[in-house]
Amino acid sequence: MDAIRVILAGGLVLGVMVLLHEYGHFIAAKLCGVRVDVFSIGFGPRIWGVKRGDTDYRISALPLGGYVRMAGDNPVEERTGAPYEFLSRPRWQRCIIAVAGPAMNVFLTFAILFGIYWFKGMPADRYLSEPAQVAALPSDVKADPAHVIPGDRITAVNATKTPTWESVMEQVSKSKPGDSINLTVQRDGGPVNLTEQIPQSANAMDAVVGYPALSAVLDEVAIGTPAERAGLKRDDTIVAVNGQPVVSWMQLTDQVQDSGGRTVHFVVRRDGKDIPIDVTPAKGMDADGQMTWEVGVMRKTDETYDRQNFLDSLKDAGVATYASTRGIGQVLAGLFSGKVSVRDLQSVVSIARESERAAEHGPMRLLEWTAIISLNLGLINLLPIPILDGGHVLMLAIEGAMRRDLSVAFKERFVQVGLVFLLGFFALVMYNDILKIFQVHY
Repeated sequence: MDAIRVILAGGLVLGVMVLLHEYGHFIAAKLCGVRVDVFSIGFGPRIWGVKRGDTDYRISALPLGGYVRMAGDNPVEERTGAPYEFLSRPRWQRCIIAVAGPAMNVFLTFAILFGIYWFKGMPADRYLSEPAQVAALPSDVKADPAHVIPGDRITAVNATKTPTWESVMEQVSKSKPGDSINLTVQRDGGPVNLTEQIPQSANAMDAVVGYPALSAVLDEVAIGTPAERAGLKRDDTIVAVNGQPVVSWMQLTDQVQDSGGRTVHFVVRRDGKDIPIDVTPAKGMDADGQMTWEVGVMRKTDETYDRQNFLDSLKDAGVATYASTRGIGQVLAGLFSGKVSVRDLQSVVSIARESERAAEHGPMRLLEWTAIISLNLGLINLLPIPILDGGHVLMLAIEGAMRRDLSVAFKERFVQVGLVFLLGFFALVMYNDILKIFQVHY
């Protein structure tokens, strides 16, 4: 049953993305006056379909993608030169047709996020709406009564009342490194005024206001990561790290990021029992594109949803899509620069497993996961690699600069090189994915 759920969830996610991707090519071709002969979900022999007009809408035997076949799109086949043939259209139209597929994937991501924000609301961690009670300090900050210490409740920043963590962060974020700010805290039953200077560090806000109380309950343990290999599981509660009690999730991230790759000693509460588990962090890229040590876990959040109006939902969906695009771009850049390993990439194996996990969390999480994968698919297809959509755009750009078509022989070699490269690359990624599964279970 587990395998069936994985296949169904993965098929649903990948199927929706492929359908939208190919529909982008299809509708752009139609708008540009190109005849579409085949619209196929999957490759290989046709197993079912229906013909409407000039187009055969089909499902093919190998459900690992899809394609749109247009009249006159193969330079090695005989052409009539009719205006409805792909290669008869101007280069700028052919470029639009090539880009339309990835564009639909990006649009799908934006549309999903917009729908979530407008119909359900912008997700926010519940602690942000709670009083700013300091639970712990960063590992590199020593407790000093002249500054914020655990147990303080921050009630004002620069004379502005801050009843919640969200309001504290909003006020502190207005200051730049080197600025001084005034905090009012409740300590031992009375108010205490403190003066803090914003440090020149990446965790400047944490150093000033400390950490909130955040239970370290695991929501996700990423496939093939040090955490999964060590035996950490969803719903585990981390009660101690390297002998120190954990009262805030941020203490866990401190210990992992400061580990330098050395083994981190966890104490995990599972089914009422405390279990010691050792995890050796691995290098990874954080949300800012910086390399850091990580173990591959996510915290279970208690989310609230603040419904947005139409315009705010549009804006926030655009901001979130751009931020995710930037993050994917940093990963791709890290892959080419050597900062990111091919072992960190996911094939359809991991995508299917993660899709099944997302489905277990409910429709909302599955939608969010679909948005992430759709954006990845769209951006990867824009890479200037032969056979990908970006490779077609590159070829059109070269022809445009030369003001003539490249030879058929060159185009054949161009596509062959891209096909061999991609098949080898995908085989390597899938091999690493399967190897991760065996490393975890054996």
